[in-house]
Amino acid sequence: MATAQSLPLQIGITGGIGSGKSIVCKVFACLGISIYDADTRAKWLTNHHPEIKSKVIGLLGDEAYNIHGQYNRPYVASRVFDNEPLLKELNKIIHPVVFQDTEEWIAGKAGEPYVIKEAALMKAAGDGNTLDYVVVVQAPEAIRIQRILHRDNRSEPEIRAIIARQVSDETRAAIADFTILNDGDTALIPQVLDLHKQFMALARASTGWD
Repeated sequence: MATAQSLPLQIGITGGIGSGKSIVCKVFACLGISIYDADTRAKWLTNHHPEIKSKVIGLLGDEAYNIHGQYNRPYVASRVFDNEPLLKELNKIIHPVVFQDTEEWIAGKAGEPYVIKEAALMKAAGDGNTLDYVVVVQAPEAIRIQRILHRDNRSEPEIRAIIARQVSDETRAAIADFTILNDGDTALIPQVLDLHKQFMALARASTGWD
């Protein structure tokens, strides 16, 4: 095992809506790897972190939270939809807090070989972040749409609009150090096991984990 001071390798996993990145992370979790779900954690922090709540209300007004103090997601979405400057201001409030939360979480994982940060939006490893490697989960758009239709209460036009607003597959591919193909035909678990083996070897080489 690594020394108590050794921080784990940081692996980012990203992919477009319906690509199956959460399923991939669940497989890694079954292997004993700790997962930081950035999007879920950001939702929790937006509801509970006093600094975020205060600044969001200052930006968007009291309606940004309901009478129970919960984040009014439909209202906020209606305000920032097609308003890129306002969305950027909102992200400036939330993202630094999530980044700090991530750092504190990673510090608590010292001694583990590697950890995974799952997020829908991600930059290349080392580009303004502390990631060592990025894994991109890919799937054909038609398959992604069918998955979301079965999973969510959304229409196909709504899904296509979401995909259009997200980062393109080409942009994601450009930041990938590793790729997982989740097309329904290619076996998923062997791909994860192969990456797990590689990450364990990288952890031994870089952190001395054993």
